[in-house]
Amino acid sequence: MAGRTLPWGVVGTAGGAGLLLAGLTRITGETGERLSLHLLRAAVLAFAMGLVFLLDDPARHTTATVPTPRPVRVALRVALVVPATAAWWTAALLLVPPELRPPVADITLEAGAAFALAVAGAAVAVRCTEATRPGPRVAAGLLTSAVLAMVFWPGRWALFVPVEDERWAAAHDRWGVVLAGAVLVGALGVVEPLRRRAWPPVVPGRRIRNLG
Repeated sequence: MAGRTLPWGVVGTAGGAGLLLAGLTRITGETGERLSLHLLRAAVLAFAMGLVFLLDDPARHTTATVPTPRPVRVALRVALVVPATAAWWTAALLLVPPELRPPVADITLEAGAAFALAVAGAAVAVRCTEATRPGPRVAAGLLTSAVLAMVFWPGRWALFVPVEDERWAAAHDRWGVVLAGAVLVGALGVVEPLRRRAWPPVVPGRRIRNLG
């Protein structure tokens, strides 16, 4: 049942665009590894833009009353899309010629952090708003944040560095922190919000005196 409500069309379209970008690495010619790295990062961003729609649910206000708690419902959606994400990422890596492919473990860490950020953003949007389709706004925020980070992120904490840069290892230590932070934010985002208690509490059988 949960699989039917997933936005497979949006995720598939984003995945197709990402694979197209990854495939462009085969025609980079003599431009080398640097352009291939940029194209692969763009492919990751494209697929992440599809994942932000993962929690869109037009019937969320109806399903909110079901006995299954929200963390379980979100975990089920994520679990259903993980195999497709892994298959997509494998295909994207294989499209990059071996001689131009960046270190697989490091670039996979970047991809995992980006995907976790996308899902965490969707989870926070669902928790903090009443929107049934927060995906478009989260996608716009993710794209804007990615562009601003590439342009204005301080060099001493660089994330987007070329393979030959001496900061490559340190940058991926930071990517690990980003991934851990995204997972933590996502976990907090799927927690059911606390219900506000009525104040003052109404005691059964006791009438509230009219102070007017």
